[in-house]
Amino acid sequence: MKRWLIRLHKWAALIIGLQVLAWIAGGLVMSAIPIERVRGEHNIAEPAANLDLTGVLAPGDAAAIAGITPSSVEVRSFLDRTVYEFGREGGTSVIVNAVTGETLSPIDETMAIAIARSDYSGGAEVSAVTFFAEPTWESRRPGPSWRVDLDDGEGTRLYVSTATGDVVARRNDIWRIYDFFWMLHIMDYGDRSHFNHPLLILSSLFALGMSLFGFILLFPWLGRMLARRRT
Repeated sequence: MKRWLIRLHKWAALIIGLQVLAWIAGGLVMSAIPIERVRGEHNIAEPAANLDLTGVLAPGDAAAIAGITPSSVEVRSFLDRTVYEFGREGGTSVIVNAVTGETLSPIDETMAIAIARSDYSGGAEVSAVTFFAEPTWESRRPGPSWRVDLDDGEGTRLYVSTATGDVVARRNDIWRIYDFFWMLHIMDYGDRSHFNHPLLILSSLFALGMSLFGFILLFPWLGRMLARRRT
């Protein structure tokens, strides 16, 4: 019985040991890579300092011109112009020029490129633009978006929301490496955002049990070693 338990422990420890190795490797990668580079924050341009309110319409007037009945309103700068972001029932948003009342969303390809260039601090050229009607495994943000790829040597990819014109996700080659090890670390092989799911909890309990069982098996071995030394 004891020999059978030892064999069982060895094989179980080999299987769970691979996951423990993944946990250690993931922890090393996530601690070694600066999170600012993973998020692409080092390439974000400085935002405009001032908001120009010259000639701005009242929110109600701008909404009336655009034919919108908003549930919320926010005024902000957008591509060197002042706009209202009107929230509507259902959680959707519309961008309206605060001076003319012109509706600017959904954002088209040309405007998405301009947004990406204004958000990016470097002078890299745009290498590709792709439209996604649904969230991708990489963006993981709700709603349609444009992905603007920049030829900067880092594989930077900016996702621009068609509804609000915001850069909702910044991705690069370092992010992909980080995300792969994050997936292994939390054992979420789907959207890679849940770290309290049953698989991870059971694996952790199993690893803990194997460690404790290994310690239990260690004591008889130490006893035999000490007995031999005394002999």
